[in-house]
Amino acid sequence: MDSVFAAIVQAPEDPILGVTVAYNKDQSPVKLNLGVGAYRTEEGKPLVLNVVRKAEQLLVNDQSRVKEYLPILGLAEFNKLSAKLILGDDSPAIQENRVATAQCLSGTGSLRVGAEFLAKHHNERTIYIPQPSWGNHLKVFTMAGLSVKTYGYYDPTTRGLNFQGLLEDLGAAPAGAIVLLHACAHNPTGVDPTVEEWEQIRQLIRSKGLLPFFDSAYQGFASGSLDADAQPVRMFVADGGECFMAQSYAKNMGLYGERVGALSIVCKAADVASRVESQLKLVIRPMYSNPPLHGASIASTILKNSDMYNEWKVELKAMADRIISMRKQLFDALTAKGTPGDWSHIIKQIGMFTFTGLNSDQVAFMTKEYHIYMTSDGRISMAGLSSSTVPHLADAIHAAVTRSS
Repeated sequence: MDSVFAAIVQAPEDPILGVTVAYNKDQSPVKLNLGVGAYRTEEGKPLVLNVVRKAEQLLVNDQSRVKEYLPILGLAEFNKLSAKLILGDDSPAIQENRVATAQCLSGTGSLRVGAEFLAKHHNERTIYIPQPSWGNHLKVFTMAGLSVKTYGYYDPTTRGLNFQGLLEDLGAAPAGAIVLLHACAHNPTGVDPTVEEWEQIRQLIRSKGLLPFFDSAYQGFASGSLDADAQPVRMFVADGGECFMAQSYAKNMGLYGERVGALSIVCKAADVASRVESQLKLVIRPMYSNPPLHGASIASTILKNSDMYNEWKVELKAMADRIISMRKQLFDALTAKGTPGDWSHIIKQIGMFTFTGLNSDQVAFMTKEYHIYMTSDGRISMAGLSSSTVPHLADAIHAAVTRSS
């Protein structure tokens, strides 16, 4: 008798994670994986921060610690510290108890819980995401029951921001629509609005009665400053309006596999925040009951101890600075080769990724001839580069561009 699942078709590989699958199968000694957004050292190795090792040692040595379930909303201390990290120490929203926070499964889980909550409780179930956006955004919001539309964001000709298109598309959005905003280090393009542009976006969103939903996956990792990278979020919170924030500690604490994140919802009043919090529990309980303990305990240990917090900031800035230096090295290498085209966007863009402007044929050529792996849209993870691999990448880009120019 046939399996009840006999009719199931083979699913395609995830476009981002599939890059690593292909890379792992390649036997070439010069192969290079620039697909997945995870930090690597100059030696190409994953990095566990020293401050994370210290925090874990403290937790292991504490014999009073147990493995009991956390509450539905997670570790209360972690939630308080996370809200403070993104909103600022002196945030009126926190002082007035207008913030509802839930510990979630990293950034993806925070987005999903927020989306499920909105699908159930918000009157306008449409969310606008930038074009392009992180590949998982569309799936997360659709699966949660929201209708996804896009707004103009990236301009391929300038390899910068299509600010006019952004204003026009959001200006045409219906009142109450949700707007997904990348807090900093836009993924995949690395293109962020200026502070002045953010202010115009804020005014438009507030005047139209739209609901901002920030995805903050890179706080401190983009510029090296936790406060600078949180500035767009804080501008929206300062006006007293409501907004959603999904936070991830994957990149900035290197806690990728621990799945540490938080969803915070800033409300107009404390009693509203209390009711929102009660409903968040009803979203989470049938989904996964409660979040994991270990990763959130690491983050809390670092965030509440001023010495460890300062040590984290130093390590975080070192990661951000290495990525900025890789941008400069790649730009310099392409300039030295006289590679056709303007490559200044590599140093203008920010964060983990660069949107190279290479097309899918050029990407396929680089994979086949140079064993360099990246997503077909030409996005490369700068964190996967090192001084020793920049020349190989520059050679490949030069060959791909001159071959097809």
